[in-house]
Parts: sequence; C-alpha cells; structure tokens
Amino acid sequence: MTGFGPIVAVTIATPELQSAIDAWRLYLGYELADHDRLTPAMAAQFGRPGLAGRRYALMLPGGEGQTWVRFIEGRPDPAYRPFRHMGWNAAELMVQDTDRAAAQVADSPFRVIGPPADLSISDKIRAMQAIGPASEAIYLTSFKEKIAAFDVPDAKHFIDRVFIVILGGPSCEAVGAFYSKHFGVPPAKTTPSVITVLSAAHGLPADTRHPLAALALAGQCYIEVDAMPAGTLERTPAPGELPPGISMVSFLVDRLPEDPALDWLAEPRTLPQAPYHGRRTAVCIGPAGEWIELVERE
Repeated sequence: MTGFGPIVAVTIATPELQSAIDAWRLYLGYELADHDRLTPAMAAQFGRPGLAGRRYALMLPGGEGQTWVRFIEGRPDPAYRPFRHMGWNAAELMVQDTDRAAAQVADSPFRVIGPPADLSISDKIRAMQAIGPASEAIYLTSFKEKIAAFDVPDAKHFIDRVFIVILGGPSCEAVGAFYSKHFGVPPAKTTPSVITVLSAAHGLPADTRHPLAALALAGQCYIEVDAMPAGTLERTPAPGELPPGISMVSFLVDRLPEDPALDWLAEPRTLPQAPYHGRRTAVCIGPAGEWIELVERE
C-alpha cells in the first residue's frame, strides 16, 4: 500500500466565511473545530503572502476525526463554474443514507445538481451531487453493502468524512503516472463511466461515458480521476488568491519528497496550527494545475 494518504484536509475558498460555516453545520452536521486568521507563515506556505490576516475555519463531521474541511476567505471568481475547469472538482463524503441526505439538504444553501442515483459502475453505490455556498461541489455517497474492490470507511456520523476527492485532468493515464512517479500511488484501471454532473456542465448527453480511474491511497481514501471533455478551462487563480472552489487537497506522506521536478509553491516549513500540528508541510502543483498540500506523518 502506498504511503500517500489519507486525506488530511480539503480547502475551500469562500467569499463569506460565516455562511459556509453555517451551511456545513446546519445541513451537513459538521462542527467548527478551529478558526483564526492566516499567519504570515501560513500565507507564505501557499505562495500567497498577501493572504496573511485572512480568516479561516476548520470543520469536522460531528466535531470528530482527522479529515478536515478548511474554509479560507477569498475574493470570488465570477468566471468559475464547477466541473468546467481542470483541477479539484469535488469532495465526496461518506454518508449513511444518500436519499435521507438529499432530503436534509433540500431547501438549503446547497443546490442539488444530481439527485440520488445508483452509480453506473455498481448498483451497490448510491450518490448525489450538490453545490455549496462557496461554489464547492460535494458528493454524498452511501454503500448499500461492502464491495471487495473498494476499501472504504464506515459512516460513523450521518454525514461523515471526505473519503474521495475528484480530480479533473487531461487524461487518467497522465494523472495516474504523475501520482505514481512522485508519490508511489499504484496505477489504476481506467473505466468508461457515466458522470451526469460532468456531462451537464459541458452540455453533453446525460449517458455520455467519461474515462475514470480510482487511485487507491492509504487510509481508505481515493483520488477519482475524471478525464475532462474537450473545451475544459484551466483553473487559474486570480493574482494573490487561492484557486476558486476547492482550492487544494492535503495528504499525509511519510516524508516530503526532495524532488526538484515538482512545482513547489514555497520551501517546506513547520507550522503549529491545525491541521499541521507541528509537522513539516509544503504545497506543489499537479498535472491538472491542482494544488497538492503534503503533510508529514511525524
């Protein structure tokens, strides 16, 4: 098994911090675990020194666990549309019952873009998709029974932790090769799959099949790589800002790779705040322009 993973945090750029906190607390059951302002060292970690002083918040499902959702205040990008850009497309949360979760987020700040449905790859997996107040896309997914091919966590809370992050890239093969070469993630088979929210965003028929690969990580986590359709836009951050929507995903690693071929935003540093807790960390950019934050285990 790879030493890359599990997912430590999903960072979301939000134009208004309190509305994001309220939405995730009231409708997803996440609790505020920490909040503060970015220190100069934290802002430098992202290669964005001007972000120092911006407010941020860390939330956990039911206030428990080690997989955080982190909101950082940022200026909105009116051009950003979920699933229309390369990079981190969505965060997938394990839930106990997808249909009940859909009822829970009805008439809420979350806009449902995909009602509950069984997946094309297995009728034992049921999922729905929604867009949150910070233009963050989320999947709420439940397993009707255990599937041998997928090592996934049980949902302790009704809506539990992020266990999959969805990455839109130029091809499954190119993205898989990058994570295999630099982080030791095992290669995964590419499977044509129906992804209705991706098709809808690009004006394609709902039954269009897109190449998909599930990269297995440590800690019962995955990166789902979706090969993006022709016409997909790059996700270019505004000067001094984080990428819009899901800005970056953080992963535990045994050690930060000393790899000059990686596109690092800044030198590694040790940060005392959560989710780092005094561990070394650094951010690099992946093959789809995605920001990858690495945090050492010890």
